[in-house]
Amino acid sequence: MKNKLFDFDKKINTDGAYLIGTDEAGRGCGAGDVVAAAVYFPHPDKALISELSNLNDSKQLTEKVREELFDVIINNAIFGIAFGSVEDINKKNILQTSLTCMKKASLCVIDKIGGENVKVLVDGNKLIPNFDYEQKFIIKGDGKSACIAAASILAKVSRDRYMNRLSKEFPQYCWDKNKGYLTPEHLAAVDEYGVSKHHRAKYLEKHFARQLSLF
Repeated sequence: MKNKLFDFDKKINTDGAYLIGTDEAGRGCGAGDVVAAAVYFPHPDKALISELSNLNDSKQLTEKVREELFDVIINNAIFGIAFGSVEDINKKNILQTSLTCMKKASLCVIDKIGGENVKVLVDGNKLIPNFDYEQKFIIKGDGKSACIAAASILAKVSRDRYMNRLSKEFPQYCWDKNKGYLTPEHLAAVDEYGVSKHHRAKYLEKHFARQLSLF
């Protein structure tokens, strides 16, 4: 089955560069690291494109499909995965931490391929700062570009697995279910048990302000 996301990459890569896509997961969460991934497909032949026929924005896929695609991607791509700590998010901000992770993941791929003629497609509307390689941001790129979509899946699956591990240490927050997003149940647990070292302080400011306003 044909996947139009590979057609997009082919059209945008007119100069035959090493085309790398990068994306992040967990930017809107109230707890846990943010995770970014970068992906380069060396040989996107018909067989691989068929195997990745379901490739899409990770948010549009079920967990089962993401897990299946994850294995196909890591076995057929050159990739990098980088984590941005809660400490960095609290000290800086989520945007800068996310872009730094995208940079680290992309540099990991570039180092592996050893290529000079590199083009990096960045999901969103921002470019990676202090980056020496050609780049282009693609708004909603995880639903347009194959390499960005693949990066979104690696980032999402890696982060979900990480949050599942954290949930075993902090079961009261149900991170295995909410993945750190501030759902009503998650916020109720924060009210009951307080914040952990894995919570992003700034994300909870509005919640605590609302709580204080009740007194």
